[in-house]
Amino acid sequence: MNKVWKKLPISLQAYQAMVGKEVGVSSWYLIGQDRINAFADVTDDHQFIHVDLERAKQETAFGTTIAHGFLTMSLMCAMSLEVMPAIEGTTMGINYGVDKMRFISPVRSGKRVRGRLVLAEAKMRKPAELLSRTNVIVEIEGEDKPALVADWLELFYFA
Repeated sequence: MNKVWKKLPISLQAYQAMVGKEVGVSSWYLIGQDRINAFADVTDDHQFIHVDLERAKQETAFGTTIAHGFLTMSLMCAMSLEVMPAIEGTTMGINYGVDKMRFISPVRSGKRVRGRLVLAEAKMRKPAELLSRTNVIVEIEGEDKPALVADWLELFYFA
């Protein structure tokens, strides 16, 4: 399901005024076995802990298969598009990197995750280039510890 909604863009000044604030929390995303298998096919990572339910039950403490950490990380894009505002005058945004990312807890097949996003930094690097740092916590429904935490860097370009 496409969860990207059309949003009215906000000014750069309004975006920068959100620094230090939680911008929002995404909706829940189901991490079902079909999604895990599709990710395994795309990345050629078919380790049994992800795709072999019987073996994962027998040989791991997870009790089932678990999502790839990079699958969980990749959902930050959808979560961000859902939560973060568009900025007036931007022509594009690109991933610049991720600092201090840690996979805290495995996401078991059948669980749901959501992103909690805090804008940590929004500064102009060049006259038409904004560096944005977002603190992301990907929570697992019903669990105390998150799936991951990260400082995500993006660059936004202006016309």
